[in-house]
Amino acid sequence: MRGDAVPEAGWISPELHEEFPGLYLRYLVVDRGSGRSSRELKHRLAQMSNRFSGPQAIALRHRPIPWAYRVFYRQIGLDPDEQPTPVESVALERIKRGGFISRSVLDDALTIAVIESGVALRAFDADRAEGRLGIRQSAEGEELEGRPGPLPTGTLVIADEARPLALLFGATGSGRGVTPKTTRTTLAAVQVKGVPDIAVEEAIWLAASVMRA
Repeated sequence: MRGDAVPEAGWISPELHEEFPGLYLRYLVVDRGSGRSSRELKHRLAQMSNRFSGPQAIALRHRPIPWAYRVFYRQIGLDPDEQPTPVESVALERIKRGGFISRSVLDDALTIAVIESGVALRAFDADRAEGRLGIRQSAEGEELEGRPGPLPTGTLVIADEARPLALLFGATGSGRGVTPKTTRTTLAAVQVKGVPDIAVEEAIWLAASVMRA
């Protein structure tokens, strides 16, 4: 990891650790919120759009890291052709819009890091989480804030020590994501079998460096 920013290892529930070797959560708290993107950041996205062509986006799924997420999706009952993996989702958005569209410092940081590394990244308001983060299955009757009704028992979630914060590859609980009032951001990477540690560290470093610029 470059600099002095070292991601923390999240916890994984024992049953998931046994069922899915290679499943990990790494995260880093950055003392920044989001905000408007600078002209330099917008230019960086535009340059990346020019380098990342349509054929590259289509071929992306066959690269080792995106493929690892596709394999894991099928293991947990998701169809990656119906619900694209994070990097494929960003790539498809580039094809639809003709480029990577700047939205905010955080969104742009995640776009850059996900495309450059292939690693699944997301962000939370660090001050809205209690204790360490990890991955577990939802309990009976447990809810994700802002989503109607309880989650199906056994749904894979990213959680703090009190509640689910988000679906593992899906919606974030209401009030747990980054908002205009956020002053500290948790950047979290979901690592699966076949995704090397160095790629995860690079992804988090890339996103953090953009936010700190």
